[in-house]
Amino acid sequence: MAGHSKFKNIMHRKGRADAVRSKLFSKLSRDITIAAKMGMPDPNMNSRLRLAVAMAKAESMPKDNIERAIKKGAAGEADTMEEIRYEGRGPGGVGIIVEVLTDNRNRSAGNVRSFFTKYGGQLADTGSVSFMFDRVGEIKYPLKAGDADKIFEAAIEAGASDVETDPGDGDEDLGGHTIYTSFEDFNEVAEALAKALGDPQSTGIIWKPQALTALTGDPVKTLMKLLDALNDDEDVQNVYTNMDVSDEELEALGA
Repeated sequence: MAGHSKFKNIMHRKGRADAVRSKLFSKLSRDITIAAKMGMPDPNMNSRLRLAVAMAKAESMPKDNIERAIKKGAAGEADTMEEIRYEGRGPGGVGIIVEVLTDNRNRSAGNVRSFFTKYGGQLADTGSVSFMFDRVGEIKYPLKAGDADKIFEAAIEAGASDVETDPGDGDEDLGGHTIYTSFEDFNEVAEALAKALGDPQSTGIIWKPQALTALTGDPVKTLMKLLDALNDDEDVQNVYTNMDVSDEELEALGA
């Protein structure tokens, strides 16, 4: 288990700093609604719903919004919602996985395809990109939760598979601890860590790349436009890549 490496540039998702908060809440609400529809409307009896609610709370989503989303799912209002995964390649051969939650499959497919085409990418068959990623649990804590050794020890005790600490160059808001678990052990590890370290900053099931693809120069700018276009689409929930871009290049783009 690695304990002190820096986690960066792997996932480009809706929670980025410049995301419009109302749109973020809308996406979180839909995730809660679909989880409540697929299982019990009680988070204590529905692990997927429990995780969705935890994510919403981590983003300071109002309690009333969370309860309203759960009621919608319990009432069957999410019957038309469908989860779809798209896979493709971006500029420089970077692998991209797009998770969508939609009530119109044709609309979502058309939008995602148009973004890839416009920004030098290409959609691929399901499985042609995801085999380069692992489906794992991700639990994040802020740096103030403890030093790297404390988090590492707590993670081992809880049954986690990996830990990465980003010191944030001395800025607590930029850094943090990222703890990984197997897909199967996610709920158990998350609950054990919550008891040891308190509530996490965020939790979720993600696609973690097995290796990164280095990218420099003009393709970086085009790739970021593609990722931003995907993230700005109302139906897109998460976007994952295996890009490896230097901090300097990202800063030059204002990313």
